[in-house]
Amino acid sequence: MTDGPIQVYRKLLESGEILPDPNQALAAEKLQTLHMTLQHYAPQMGVTGWKARLSLGRKREETPLGLYMYGGVGRGKSMLMEMFYNTSTVKEKQHIHFHVFMKEVHERLHNFREAAKAGKVSPKKDPLASLARIIAKSAWLLCFDEMQITDIADAMILGRLFEVLFEEGVVIVTTSNRPPSDLYKDGLQREKFIPFIKLFEEKLDILELDGPVDHRLARLRSMKSFVTPADDTTDLELKRNFDNLTTGVVPAPANVPVKGRQVHIPLAAEGVAFASFDDLCDLPLGASDYLKIAELFHTVIISRIPKLGPNNRDAAKRFVTMIDAFYEAKTNLVCSAETPPQEIYTEGDGAFEFDRTVSRLMEMQADDYIASPHRS
Repeated sequence: MTDGPIQVYRKLLESGEILPDPNQALAAEKLQTLHMTLQHYAPQMGVTGWKARLSLGRKREETPLGLYMYGGVGRGKSMLMEMFYNTSTVKEKQHIHFHVFMKEVHERLHNFREAAKAGKVSPKKDPLASLARIIAKSAWLLCFDEMQITDIADAMILGRLFEVLFEEGVVIVTTSNRPPSDLYKDGLQREKFIPFIKLFEEKLDILELDGPVDHRLARLRSMKSFVTPADDTTDLELKRNFDNLTTGVVPAPANVPVKGRQVHIPLAAEGVAFASFDDLCDLPLGASDYLKIAELFHTVIISRIPKLGPNNRDAAKRFVTMIDAFYEAKTNLVCSAETPPQEIYTEGDGAFEFDRTVSRLMEMQADDYIASPHRS
């Protein structure tokens, strides 16, 4: 028998990679219980309506409670999710960032409407119900990272979408920075969103991870956030920092959706992005791109920041814009550079204006800044 999440959690404890945390231990126990339950569960899809009322077909099995883990940054939510997903023996499963999931939902709904206009599908057909059944057939275990709802377009369709997902026997495990009752807080027409909250509170076990230790903050404080020079040695140091901040989670490339485009991040995990200066500043990116990166990642690690000047003026402007976006969102920056901040941009157009960026780079290394809550 393969290890479940609790065994993986205990191994990390024994190795010293993570510190004891009673809230994490409780979450691991709950995930282990769900892990064992799902080994003997298979949803019966498609038996609804009159067939279900007349008890035709196999009796529908009760869907196990999912799990909703919420809490501040650095409490280990993503690590625990990764343990659960990677050890799950369920074949029809999907692990996805909630923002990306909703983007795909809207794209599929758009395609349905276009097909209805073209007469390829009946316009009377319920698109959300149809889409939910398609999703359920491909993955009946859905694991979401960072559930947050700020868009009215998302809020207005979630109730019906998840109602049918649960009818189809789908099990949900998700992480969030806030409890279900605070989702879409102060949003437009929020009263129409309340049924979704009640549905989640009924179908998921709600668990707060509110341990006294912010593990991310402790790790950030233990590392140098600005290192020089930009070479192979500091590349290795940044990679060690990335591994330290993402303990227990397998990193992977990420594509950040911005206005129909994708901004590629070479490595990402647990709210931490790892990229080079060229990845982020040599490409034609703008303020909206950096704002979205700052929103999705609480920490960005950037390697090989060069000396800036007239020969790379465009990249320098993007760097300034990027630092402004990170600073306003209180995104933590860990980086390597060819020179200290005050020597990065000393000659040419924009050198004078760069003084503000130098000031921000210095402030972003301070303990008060590092401890500031991320504005996602």
